[in-house]
Amino acid sequence: MRQTTLSFQTRGRGLTEITPDVAACVADSGLSQGLCHVFIRHTSASLLINENADPDVQHDLETFLGDLVPDGDPRYVHTAEGPDDMPAHVRNLLTHTDLTIPITDGRLALGTWQGVFLWEHRHRPHRRDVVISVIA
Repeated sequence: MRQTTLSFQTRGRGLTEITPDVAACVADSGLSQGLCHVFIRHTSASLLINENADPDVQHDLETFLGDLVPDGDPRYVHTAEGPDDMPAHVRNLLTHTDLTIPITDGRLALGTWQGVFLWEHRHRPHRRDVVISVIA
């Protein structure tokens, strides 16, 4: 097994593609077949695999989740860091904190239009740590 922690600077709420960084960890491992496990060490950001060809998909995902979990909902008690604090935690709950991707022929076995994304749920930029484990 090989494990690496990468840090990513987000621009604030939205998706950041991290596929090249994850793929580089797999390539550096020298492993031909196995699994790549990706884990985010935060409760107000998440991970997903989704389309990476059309940026409209990212916009539409953000619109959908924004309608589902609006900022400033008066039912939330936890607002220590602002009106996007508790919604960010709910968004994290509804998405994923980890992903497992097969490795085939030394590469991530992603589909043609699939990419790995870090989804920042807070409005302001954050530095996010992602642990990548490559397992035989």
